[in-house]
Amino acid sequence: METNNTPPYVPRMRLYQDWLRAERGLAFADYPALWRWSVTELDAFWQSIWDYHALASPTPHRAVLGRYRMPGAEWFPGAQVNYARQVLRHVDAAHGAGLAAVISEDEKGRVRELSWPELKRQSAALALHLQAQGVQPGDRVAAYLPNMPETMVAFLACASIGAVWSVCAPDMGTSAVLDRLRQIEPKVLIAVDGVTWAGVDMDRTPVLAELRAELPSLRHLLLVNNLDAAKTIAGSARYTDVVARNDAEVAAFEPLWLPFDHPLWIVYSSGTTGLPKPIVHSHGGIVLVAMVTGLHMDLGASYAANSLGERFCWYSSTGWVMWNCQVAGLLSGTTCVIFDGSPGGPRQAPDWGTLWRFAARHRVTFLGSGAAFFAGCMKAGVDLARCGDLSRIRALGSTGSPLSAEVQEWGSAQFAAIAATPAQEDIWWLNISGGTDFAGGFIAGTPELPQRAGLMQCRMLGAAVEAWNEAGAPVTGQVGELVCTQPIPSMPLAFWNDPGNARYLASYFEMYPPGHGRRPGGGDLGPEAGSVWRHGDWLRIGDEEGRGEWCVIYGRSDATINRHGLRMGTSEIYSAVEALPEVLDSMVVDLEYLGRESFMPLFVVLRAGAVLDDALRGRINTAIRQRLSPRFVPDAIEQVPEVPRTLSGKKQELPIKKLLLGQPLARVVNQEAMANPGCLAWYVDYAERRSAS
Repeated sequence: METNNTPPYVPRMRLYQDWLRAERGLAFADYPALWRWSVTELDAFWQSIWDYHALASPTPHRAVLGRYRMPGAEWFPGAQVNYARQVLRHVDAAHGAGLAAVISEDEKGRVRELSWPELKRQSAALALHLQAQGVQPGDRVAAYLPNMPETMVAFLACASIGAVWSVCAPDMGTSAVLDRLRQIEPKVLIAVDGVTWAGVDMDRTPVLAELRAELPSLRHLLLVNNLDAAKTIAGSARYTDVVARNDAEVAAFEPLWLPFDHPLWIVYSSGTTGLPKPIVHSHGGIVLVAMVTGLHMDLGASYAANSLGERFCWYSSTGWVMWNCQVAGLLSGTTCVIFDGSPGGPRQAPDWGTLWRFAARHRVTFLGSGAAFFAGCMKAGVDLARCGDLSRIRALGSTGSPLSAEVQEWGSAQFAAIAATPAQEDIWWLNISGGTDFAGGFIAGTPELPQRAGLMQCRMLGAAVEAWNEAGAPVTGQVGELVCTQPIPSMPLAFWNDPGNARYLASYFEMYPPGHGRRPGGGDLGPEAGSVWRHGDWLRIGDEEGRGEWCVIYGRSDATINRHGLRMGTSEIYSAVEALPEVLDSMVVDLEYLGRESFMPLFVVLRAGAVLDDALRGRINTAIRQRLSPRFVPDAIEQVPEVPRTLSGKKQELPIKKLLLGQPLARVVNQEAMANPGCLAWYVDYAERRSAS
């Protein structure tokens, strides 16, 4: 795997193992042995990640795992870190090698390149501006920004001064944004004047006016001009003016040293009821887990086929945790290549070659996206041979939903046909499954493990993942609940404003009480060790006979909607739909299953006399599109007599999802626990009609 102008290719996972052998005297026969060590010897493994990546602290840590408990583990007590420091340590070396920090392009063809010194200068200027507005460590700074360089600069500025970052994508409507930001009470809002999506310019200044009116905690607005360079808003500052500062104080600025567990950002993971969950992650935990993710992604300078170096693109909205994964490329000195716009082209003339041509223009080496993107390309008949020079792509990443074998085989065949290097003849697919919840991965791969279309290669280092049956016992070769039996540094510190950790515990630790289960290396989990993380995915480890390390994710085991990689609570969809006067009740399920196209029907109960015609369907879709996001517009809308409910009044989304995925009615629901079991006949008939179509 080498070209005429590159050194021999050595995967980063192999380099890490070579280091373990040389520095720790540890040798492992294969990846499974390495993984078992990583989840049974937590102190030794995570210390090795700290040392291998030469992480620094002005004060030593007293232990690796100061308190072993889940939740509530204490990592690296005494250490001080800062995410932005880890990024900016690469400025001199990366710039000296002629590498860019960020390369961006938008739908209008505007291309910009941000150098490493400029990334440092702009983030310092913005950090000083935020401090001048009274922002202190722990204060929240909210952003309403798309996937553009300014967003990365703003994030690093916040991290530099210990402010807690939280971003919402500008395609989210006002209600969805307020549901998130009201909970965290931001002091500053950094927002864009407008965005372009699928060929349409969308003015967002009316949304900004609503946000300012509804967020009494705001003290300052910083406006990023994207659509109109001359646009101003009374009482706000202009981003371009702020980051233009270049004086001695900017040059001397250094990010603060912060405790390992200082809050870094708040991300949102929606449940099936209530408001979105504001999840708080730490500086140290995120940096450490990002380093492990980098090993699995194989990001590094060893792929520098020429002076361009590694160019990493994981296409994402800022509202998806994969944006956090994209910006994490900077932690290893990698160039981040970002696209702001629709990967499928304009609505009037869909073009699924858009992102591929972007990757060709900017000489991307690693291209990742949601599984739905690759499926869309296959259905549209994209011919990669007509998309420009893709010769530098050596890896494809997929996540957000299961990638079917058919789609992966299509992509592999496309690259085999255009292969410019031996690596492209059998292009490496890094299929990842993880979560916003801990901003990391549970399942991933490495280049040296065998590939099989539709499967993921292995469990990630440090992730003690198992599939558990209904009795809470680990199984292989069978589908079970995905659980993690050991703490990971990036697991949430807490949910914001969650007294007694009530929502946090209910979200991940309610199914398996303290002391339930066994450690991967053997031995009972005593009550003092806490609980077991239940993630909410169906997982199979091994093939159908339980052989090998293959992993398969079969979709969500709860009723949260995971649509094209973005998660939204069903309650948020109901809020939008049931605000319409014609709609009395509603229920939505996402029929996501390996090898099948995701299908999301919305069931509605209408007022007497109302008719589900094209006009009402249009109003329902518009309500979802405007209040939430176009990504959550349903594939079908069906009128039903009733929504099935429990005796306590809860909508029975999960039983209906299982029914529509082919499970028999008697296995999915206890009709005696229902308030209206008679309504199930309609759904049984609907399931039969769908299976016959």
